[in-house]
Amino acid sequence: VDETEFKEKTAIEKLIGLMAMLRDQEYGCPWDLEQSIVSLVPYTLEEVYEVVDAIDKNDMLELEDELGDLLFQVVFYAQIAREEGLFTFDDVAKAITTKLIRRHPHVFPDSTVESFGSTSDISSDQVVVNWEAIKQEEKAKKRKRQRRKGQIKNQKFTETIVSIFDDVPRALPALERAHKLQKRAARVGFDWNDIAPVINKLKEEIAEFESALATQDQQQINAEMGDVLFTAINLARHGSVEPEIALRSANQRFVERFKWIESTLYSQGQTLHDTNLEQLDQLWDQAKQKGL
Repeated sequence: VDETEFKEKTAIEKLIGLMAMLRDQEYGCPWDLEQSIVSLVPYTLEEVYEVVDAIDKNDMLELEDELGDLLFQVVFYAQIAREEGLFTFDDVAKAITTKLIRRHPHVFPDSTVESFGSTSDISSDQVVVNWEAIKQEEKAKKRKRQRRKGQIKNQKFTETIVSIFDDVPRALPALERAHKLQKRAARVGFDWNDIAPVINKLKEEIAEFESALATQDQQQINAEMGDVLFTAINLARHGSVEPEIALRSANQRFVERFKWIESTLYSQGQTLHDTNLEQLDQLWDQAKQKGL
C-alpha cells in the first residue's frame, strides 16, 4: 500500500481500505477473517450499548470514540457482504440517501436534492404520519418483488401480509419493542383515550398475576407477569415517559443508593454480611433522604 496515496484518501475511504486489509486472505488479521455477518451481531449490540452509556454519562469524548467503534461495525458488515457479492459500503450509503430523500417529501418536493429550499408548514406530528405511510408503501412494494422472485415460501398467512409491525425488529430488547408496538397500534386508533383506564388495566393485570401465583403454574405466572410489564410500559407511554430512560434512571438510583450503603458500612468497619434487612432498610431511607 502506497503511504502517500493512503494519506490522500478521505477518512471514510481510509477506514474502508483498512477494513479490506484486515480481511486480506494472505496478510490480514486471523480474528477478523474468522468473522461472519452472524458472528458480529453480539459485538454490534455491545457497541450500541456503549454508545448509549456514553450519552447517559454525557461524556462527549467517549461518545466520539464509541461512535467510531459503531461505524467500524457497519464497515465490517459491508466488507463481508462485498466479499460475498451481496452489496458494498457505497450501496449502503446510496440506499439510505435515496430513502431519506424519498421519506422527506416536505423537504424535497420533487424527490431530488435540487428541489431543496422550499418552505413547508408541516408539523412534526404530520411528518411522522407521512413517514409511516411511505414506509408501508415501501414494504408493500418489497413484498411484491419478493413474491415475483419466489422469496416468500412456506410462510404463515400473517407473515405474507403487510403489517404495521413489520419493521419493528424482533431482536429489540423486550422493553423497547413493547413500547414501539404500542405506539404503532396507537397510530391506527388501537389505544385508550386517556391514562385512567390504563391505570385500571395495570391493577387488573396485577390481580391476575396474584391469582396465577396461587395456581403455582409457572407458565401462567410468566404469562401474567408479561402482561403486567406490557401494561406498565403502556402506562409510561400515556404518561409521556420513555420507559427505557426511566428504567435506566431507576437502575442508576438503585446502584448509587446501594453504593452509599456499602460506603457507610465500610466507614463503620462493617460489611453487608454484618447487617440485617431492618438495618439495610434504615440505611436505604437515609440514602433517599440525602437525595440519592
